[in-house]
Amino acid sequence: MAYAILNQHLLTQSILYRAAANDYSTAIGSIFSFGIQSLLLLAAVVALPRRWFVGMLIVVTISSGVNVVFGQLVNDTINLQKTAWLFTEARQAGNAASEFAVPTIMAFCKLAVAVSLLIGARKAMHQPVSEFVLARLPRQFVAPLPILLMALAPSLVWPATGFGPEAAERNVYGHLLKIATAAPPPDRAKVEVEPQRNLGVQKIVWLVDESITHEIFAKMVLPDIAEPAVLEFGEIASLGNCSTPAVLALRSGVNVRKIHEKTDLRTTASIWGYARKAGYETRLIDGQVSGPPQNLLLAPERELIDEYLPMKDGLQTDVKIARHVNEILKSDGKNFILAQLKGVHFQYSDHFPKTDPAANGSIMEQYSRAVAYSKEDFFAELFKDVDRSKVAIFYTSDHGQNIGPGLLPHCSVEPAKAEFSVPLLAFLPPGTLPRYAGEKSMNRSASQIFPTTLQLMGYPDAYARENYDNDLASSTVQYVWFGRGIVPVHKGGTIELHKPDDFPGR
Repeated sequence: MAYAILNQHLLTQSILYRAAANDYSTAIGSIFSFGIQSLLLLAAVVALPRRWFVGMLIVVTISSGVNVVFGQLVNDTINLQKTAWLFTEARQAGNAASEFAVPTIMAFCKLAVAVSLLIGARKAMHQPVSEFVLARLPRQFVAPLPILLMALAPSLVWPATGFGPEAAERNVYGHLLKIATAAPPPDRAKVEVEPQRNLGVQKIVWLVDESITHEIFAKMVLPDIAEPAVLEFGEIASLGNCSTPAVLALRSGVNVRKIHEKTDLRTTASIWGYARKAGYETRLIDGQVSGPPQNLLLAPERELIDEYLPMKDGLQTDVKIARHVNEILKSDGKNFILAQLKGVHFQYSDHFPKTDPAANGSIMEQYSRAVAYSKEDFFAELFKDVDRSKVAIFYTSDHGQNIGPGLLPHCSVEPAKAEFSVPLLAFLPPGTLPRYAGEKSMNRSASQIFPTTLQLMGYPDAYARENYDNDLASSTVQYVWFGRGIVPVHKGGTIELHKPDDFPGR
């Protein structure tokens, strides 16, 4: 019973779902795999001395806890790529626990029940069974260490044999071992093409907000933006329904025609490489952290950024970023800036004053107020006394939000359309506006920001379109989005890639 609780989602997906899909060979193999692993755990529960049993129980509880909590929150199973993704999102653990308090509590209750059942099984079987069996075994088989190693052995041998899935009580350790021993991140490719013209754009800024869906932005923020020379592209599709894959893909650039499941976006030239080649000083501003960069920004990419500035500062973070960027816009020299805004990551009531009436409203009222509050005075401060003739600024969000009682707002296993629905504004020099002013109803994707930016940097138009996607003057060539496993975790591994025929989501 304890084993079924700990492995609920793994058992359901690898046995019941496979059998329902008439994949009986996989289902039967999984039954044997889980059967052997459960018997090994049973042997350890029954046979280990008390001190060793407590140690084993701690080891089992930690790994199983990750599986149970993850499964309860997103109704999915842990694998190698998702474990790696969890590390990149560790900073959001507090927010997630606050927003999803009920399912988190349910998960810990399940875990507590399972652990209690394991202890109960030991108490029920230890005396009548273990003493009878152990008295008849050779002494070397009774020692605690061999028994403990036997119980944990599948963590070492299962991945190599390919024999069924690893169970929840041990799979996290196998994943961590692979992550720890993985090869270092590959170098970023060098930019081989040369800029061929000068459009006079001295400052280029990407403003990437957090968790802003197009519908609420258009209602709560857009009517108050009074800036001239702006293109409002309406609803576009993000490159993922989670922050890390969406932002990594945006920085890396995506060749939507040629990308495939073995593509490693860590090897692209990245927007930083192109900016440097075109003579721009590169800056990354992050309003969500107070330490190292997030969203899988690894050392080879970090080396291409001239200045990294974490700027987390409470409710006024985004306005503070706007003022800082404003000073750069009024300075001399060429600059490319990517500003990761604080936005409104759940829980939404943390993003406006507690005295605001919306604090006691519905989740939609809280979200709408959070979006509006996060952008109060933002655009006014950003453009204050700025010469717009040499400035190009793109505003979008990493992903949208699916708002409603009991709904996972983003990062869901079967994402809704709202999770990909984000706004896109382009504040461009007046001379370049007609060039990109296509129909608002066109099918656009965040993948088009990259080639449009290359064109503004002076790179050949055809090169930008052919190597990435159409620019924003027309529709996207192909919708593309990435799941949590956006990078391969071992050589020759695959990524989680989706190429829908229409706007992503259901």
